[in-house]
Amino acid sequence: MMSLTSMRIAILVFPGSNCDRDMMVAIERLTGRRPSLVWHKESSLDTIDLAIIPGGFSFGDYLRCGALAARAPVIDAVLDHAARGGAVMGVCNGFQVLLETGLLPGVLVQNAGLKYICRNVTVDVCDTIDSPFTQNLETGTRLTMPVAHNEGNYFASEDELARLNDNGQIAFRYKDGPAHGPANPNGSSLNIAGIVSANGRVMGMMPHPERAISPELGGSDGATFLQGCLEALAS
Repeated sequence: MMSLTSMRIAILVFPGSNCDRDMMVAIERLTGRRPSLVWHKESSLDTIDLAIIPGGFSFGDYLRCGALAARAPVIDAVLDHAARGGAVMGVCNGFQVLLETGLLPGVLVQNAGLKYICRNVTVDVCDTIDSPFTQNLETGTRLTMPVAHNEGNYFASEDELARLNDNGQIAFRYKDGPAHGPANPNGSSLNIAGIVSANGRVMGMMPHPERAISPELGGSDGATFLQGCLEALAS
């Protein structure tokens, strides 16, 4: 088992990324080691344990959210990393990018209420396939974290949704909790807030764990989630 301080973590940065520094601070706080920030024009990645695609508005959300970022040079290196079984996490816009690359199935479309949403939501941890992103969290654990998006409405065909559900690839579902407003903030199918790949090594989620890492920020459930992921990857 490696120590958290020896973990090698890369955070991708695109024009329009706005949560890269937040994620960097969160990871450094939990591991004691600053992750590397990798500019989108890089064509390779050093050997890493985890690649993170952060939230924001990559390339101004032109064309489709995440569509241009998914074709940046660094993404080829991420695809190679994932093909070797490497771990990849995408948050909010990062989730959108992962869908555009095909590493995860489905699409994220405009919120059902046709409005940008920025508030806390509560999600339940689902019973998933073996995945470092959920293995250290008990099924049914409730986490409260912020969302901030205009296109967070997860959609897939009925067959794909059934496959995700049956295969244990739904990582988080929106649930009633202490947050204000509807439990499902965006109309996502099956209340999906996050999913994992068929091998459990790639995860996309809409809530922002990096914005909930201490009581001073309104809650620490994000730190609980990230700590569990990091410890699982280090084991």
